[in-house]
Amino acid sequence: MKSTATIYPPVRVESGPCKAVGQAGGVLLTKTVAAAGLDTALAEALGPWQQPLATHTPHKILLDLAVMLALGGDCLADLALLRSEPGVYGLVASDPTVSRMISRLATDPEVLTAIHRARAIARARVWDRAGTAAPNHQISAQQPLIIDLDATLVTAHSEKEEAAATYKRGFGFHPLCAFVDHGQTGTGEPVGLLLRAGNAGSNTAADHLTVLRHALAQLPGYRPGVRPGRKILIRTDAAGCTHDVVAWLSRQRLSYSLGFTLPFHTAELLEKIPANVWTPALDADGEIRDGAWVAELTGLLDLSKWPAGMRVIARKERPHPGAQLRLTDVDGHRITAFATNTPRGQLPALELRHRRRARAEDRIRIAKDTGLTNLPLHGFAANQLWCALVELALDLTAWCQLLALTDHQARRWEPKRLRLRLFTIPAVLIHHGRRVWLRIADHARWANLATTAVERLTAPT
Repeated sequence: MKSTATIYPPVRVESGPCKAVGQAGGVLLTKTVAAAGLDTALAEALGPWQQPLATHTPHKILLDLAVMLALGGDCLADLALLRSEPGVYGLVASDPTVSRMISRLATDPEVLTAIHRARAIARARVWDRAGTAAPNHQISAQQPLIIDLDATLVTAHSEKEEAAATYKRGFGFHPLCAFVDHGQTGTGEPVGLLLRAGNAGSNTAADHLTVLRHALAQLPGYRPGVRPGRKILIRTDAAGCTHDVVAWLSRQRLSYSLGFTLPFHTAELLEKIPANVWTPALDADGEIRDGAWVAELTGLLDLSKWPAGMRVIARKERPHPGAQLRLTDVDGHRITAFATNTPRGQLPALELRHRRRARAEDRIRIAKDTGLTNLPLHGFAANQLWCALVELALDLTAWCQLLALTDHQARRWEPKRLRLRLFTIPAVLIHHGRRVWLRIADHARWANLATTAVERLTAPT
């Protein structure tokens, strides 16, 4: 006789009226919207596109979509996740209304300008409220605010406008992104996302300059025409190290740390460096890295065509076991280099600072977990608007962590963990004393963290 026992409780399942709330932790995002003043800034910026007597406003629809992306949605129809919880998310537009709104807004390129202007206003408020935890707190030429640039590929599974073959023999888009680095304490903030066709060049200077201008415009206190100065460091791979980009960075007096492509006769140059000149490199924790060294190549290279002040620093290391050597490797060592205009500092520290550019890949992974994996719309302009929504969603998540989770390890949680532990936390809506309360279940593992975060977001400033 077969046993009917089960390892889980034999509960009966039915549907019916219930005050339980799904995605209750999303209240952290709605409170972040209010704390950042993003609702007010976006309402003002998108005022010209508000239709008279319309029930649903452009700014509410876009904010709902951004919250939906932060909660894990990846298409317009996933807005049903919020629509089913009016007690937490308010009145949410229907799918046809949302689709019509996106189509209408996508026809005017000024909409993107308005959205980014509102984001910049909100970012200034958030950083001011964050105080000593803000990314721009006590920055200097020695400890600059870092902006990372990197490109990625987004696959298109259908014939979308301007989708094209990529250099990796795929098909889709090749966006270029910029992020403010929060160091090891956070997940960073998006300050630029330029959607490009899949066949866009990796080292196109015009695209890099466009993203750089967008990124700088997002920084609190930035004024067009005023040189930002050495307190801001631009960091990217060799694709961004072009003559036009470096010349522009120099004119703006920005600090930079850029991957540098070494010449074909690198082996001959390295032979001119005495063995005792090579300094041990550092690992990710700042400790001496066994099998890796750094040395300066500036005096051995012809840099006459580059702006004054450029330095080139090389790194050589023994490849990891099993790694294949490349044509550019010398004497069994892997050789890489970067260019910087930072005049002072120990070479190992400068090289470690540059190597931490790899965090940009983490930021891109987070963006792809927040709606960038698939661009769901057909038109290129509509997908540009979708990218702006991805940036809004990433902003909300980063600002929530910056303002409410500063002293907790949740400050570094990526979207998957945030959703599993905080955004899906169980709760019920309670009407009491002419007020509506969202009561989070106290048996939930991270209930105290969620309630403390809400208190911080709603505390008067």
